[in-house]
Amino acid sequence: MAENDNGSNGIGWFLAGLGIGALIGVLYAPKSGKETREELALSAKEARDKANQYVERGKEQLDEYIDRSRQYYERGRSQWTEYVEKGKDFLHEQQDKVAAAVDAGKQAYSRAAVEEPSNDHSA
Repeated sequence: MAENDNGSNGIGWFLAGLGIGALIGVLYAPKSGKETREELALSAKEARDKANQYVERGKEQLDEYIDRSRQYYERGRSQWTEYVEKGKDFLHEQQDKVAAAVDAGKQAYSRAAVEEPSNDHSA
């Protein structure tokens, strides 16, 4: 963000300096009115061209930032999806382990319940 602020301030100062320089040049130049007007028109055209160049550079940088942001977003999104899938797999594994443990507990209880009555008769 700070770079963008400095860039726009730099353009403003450049254009202001260009205008002041043109004005000083007109005031101190011993030229005719026609020559002065032509020189002012040329200076204005050059300033416009420079401003257009800065605008184009700004657009290019903005496009680069947007592309880079998209890349970061996509990379983060794919990593997030990967982590979610790993989490789901882990949960399914844990559910399977818990279900197996519950089944083993039920079977052990059933065997113990079947074996107990025969033990009570012998006592």
